[in-house]
Amino acid sequence: MSVNNDGKPPVVEPMAAGNVPDKIGQSVDQRIRQQEILSELGVIALQGGTVDTLLNETVRLVAEGLPAEFCKVLEFKPAENSFTVRAGVGWGPDVIGVAQVGADLASPAGFALKTGKPVVSNHLENEERFRTPELLARYGVSRAMNVILQGDGAPFGVLEVDSRSDNDFTEQDIPFLQGAANILGMALERERNQRLLTGALERHQVLLREMNHRIKNSLSIVISMIRLQVKDTGSTIASEQLEAAALRVHAVARAHERLYQTDDVEHLDAGRYIEQVCGDVDESVANCDIHVDAQYDILIATDRAIPLALMVNELITNAAKHAYVGQIGRKIWVSVAREDKAIRVSVRDEGVGLPSDFDLTGSKGLGMRLVRAFTRQLEATVSTNSSAKGTEFVVVIPLEPTS
Repeated sequence: MSVNNDGKPPVVEPMAAGNVPDKIGQSVDQRIRQQEILSELGVIALQGGTVDTLLNETVRLVAEGLPAEFCKVLEFKPAENSFTVRAGVGWGPDVIGVAQVGADLASPAGFALKTGKPVVSNHLENEERFRTPELLARYGVSRAMNVILQGDGAPFGVLEVDSRSDNDFTEQDIPFLQGAANILGMALERERNQRLLTGALERHQVLLREMNHRIKNSLSIVISMIRLQVKDTGSTIASEQLEAAALRVHAVARAHERLYQTDDVEHLDAGRYIEQVCGDVDESVANCDIHVDAQYDILIATDRAIPLALMVNELITNAAKHAYVGQIGRKIWVSVAREDKAIRVSVRDEGVGLPSDFDLTGSKGLGMRLVRAFTRQLEATVSTNSSAKGTEFVVVIPLEPTS
C-alpha cells in the first residue's frame, strides 16, 4: 500500500470484493504510456513555457493517462476558502476560470488540500464522507480522484480527475496522478519564484542553481520509479520502452545537474553535455560501445540544449536497437562540432543500414516522432547517409533561433 509524506495511507473509498484490482491494476500498455506522460510533462515543465500552456498540457495528458473524461486544476483562493477552476479538459466554456468549488473539509478537493492526502471516491452518489460538488453533479460525474498541488511554499491547489464511467479509480492510480501533480507543482513554484526575483539578479542566480539542483534530484526519483517498474513488467518490450523513457528523463536531469554547478544558468556547453548524455546511454544499453568526439566550449541556450540532447539520445537508442540486429559488439560514433553559427552533430553506426522505404517524415515510432518534433522546435535540419556499411544521421542546429 502506498503512503503519504506523513506516513499515513491515502483516503481511498472501500471497494466490494468483486471490484478489487489485480496485482498490476492496469495494462502494461497503460503503465508504459503513464511513464511516457511523466517524461513528457517533465520536459514541458523544464522548457519554461507559459503557466497556462503548462496547466493545459497537464490536464490533457493526465486525462489520457488514467483514462478519464474530465481533468482540472483547482487553484486555491485562501481569502474565499474556495477553489477556482484554473484549467481543465472535458468541461464547458462556462467552467474554466469561472466555476468555484468549496475548499472546506466536507469537499473532496478541500480534504485533499487541508490534509495533503489523496482522495479517491468511486461512488459519489452514495458518498457519505463528502458532499458532491454541484459542478460534478451537473456533469453527471460518478467518480473522482484528488491530489494536492504542493510547491515549496503554500499549496497552489488540487489536481483532480473525474469520470462518468463505471471503471473504478484504484490505489494504483495514485502514484501517476501525484507524480504529475508534483512535476506541475515544482514548475509552478519555479515560475512564482522567477516573478519574485526579477529585481534581484544575484540572488536570482543563486536560487536558480538551487532550484535546478532540486529539479535534478526530483527527476532522479522519477527515473528510479520508472526503473522499478521495469523490473515488474515481465515483458522485454515493455522493459525496453520504460528504459528508453528513463533515459529521456535522465538527459533532462543531466542538464540541470550542469546548471547548478555553474554560474551561468542560461547556457550549456553543448559538447560536454552531449558527452555526458552519451555516457549515460553507454552504461544503460547492453553490448553497446559509444565513441564520442565532442568539441568543447560551444555555448547554447539551455532551452535549446535540452531538446538537442534528447534528439541525440533518440538517435543513439534507435541505432543500438535496429542497426545491429542479432549482433554483439555494437559500436556507435557521435561527433559534436561548431559549424559557423550552428552546431553539427553526427550519430553513425556500422550496422545493416536503413530500410529502403525509410522516411523520417513518416516514421511512426515514438523516437522518430520526438526527433521530428525537436527538429521543428530548434529550426534544425536532419539528413541521413545509409548503405550496407552503416547509417549516419547528421543534425545541424542554429546556435540562436532565427525567428
